[in-house]
Amino acid sequence: MKVGVAGAGLLGRLLALRLRERGHEVHVFDPAPDAQARGAAGWTAAGMLSPVAELECADENVFRLGLRTLELWPQILARLPQPVEYAFDGSLLLAHRGDEGAARRTVDLLDKKMGALDSRRSLTSAPAAGGNDGPAVGPKLLAGTQLEELEPAVQGPAHAWLLPHEGRIHCVQAMQALHAGAEGSHWHWNARVDEVSPGMLRTDHGALRFDHVFDVRGTGARPQLPVRGVRGEIFWLQARGLSLTRPLRLLHPRHRVYLVPRAPDIVVVGASEIESEDRSPVSLRSTVELLAAAHSVIPELAEARIVHSESNLRPALPDNLPRVEHGAGLTRINGLFRHGWLIAPALVEQALQEIDP
Repeated sequence: MKVGVAGAGLLGRLLALRLRERGHEVHVFDPAPDAQARGAAGWTAAGMLSPVAELECADENVFRLGLRTLELWPQILARLPQPVEYAFDGSLLLAHRGDEGAARRTVDLLDKKMGALDSRRSLTSAPAAGGNDGPAVGPKLLAGTQLEELEPAVQGPAHAWLLPHEGRIHCVQAMQALHAGAEGSHWHWNARVDEVSPGMLRTDHGALRFDHVFDVRGTGARPQLPVRGVRGEIFWLQARGLSLTRPLRLLHPRHRVYLVPRAPDIVVVGASEIESEDRSPVSLRSTVELLAAAHSVIPELAEARIVHSESNLRPALPDNLPRVEHGAGLTRINGLFRHGWLIAPALVEQALQEIDP
């Protein structure tokens, strides 16, 4: 088939890769000036692959998609021409002394949701990431010196829970490698798609016809979809000599802060979730709150250097859940919100089964 894809973000690149592997002619359209322009939300993320932790604000569908994605990422990355850093060593939930109440409520919520899923036998066939057998499991309280043994650099929190099998992926490397891996695709840059309909994309150059089209424009899909942008902000800290292997989430009464390691010496800090479509630089408030929280978790970060900060808009639908709409000649995928890297491969797999089983 001749396939048109509106949007060259994470979904667009995954679609181009998979469609080319199936032998289709692929044309991807995006308003960005080139493949390295960091306009899409997929660039501005820490790349946490945490289906259990995300149950705090997601539903069973996102959880199931996340489990499937944990299986898919190693397969996808193995086929790419460029290396991408990723790991499945688990993640840690952390809480300071005095914040036990808020932390306990979150952990109890995760346990409750995991228990409900398990009671419906929804986990029995879900293998853990990294090739290990067994279902996903809920938070495991660490006692005594277990936290220090796992992550010696984590010195501030008084309470910790391990989420086994969760992981992380280097988003920037993955975006670059996915583009390189979709060899033979036709990439149309500086090409904004203004309208999508079955078998047709309308750009500045007029209406273009295809056998099938995919609309994965995120916030650019308005007004055809009721999607909004939710502002997120991240920092890259360079901390030479710091030893950190797992993503960390600090459970705080007012906000969630995450820290994610990237080789050789970068820690990505983020978690701001602001109901605003402002794309301006990172705010003073976010800088103070997020970095103070990061320092409270790892005191060694006091001498880290802020080498990069970034803000972007995550596409979200009114219910903050993803949506795949499929019809003759047209598939729309949108609303990935904060779960993009966790669910995108599984959503693409699902969408392609509809048109090319």
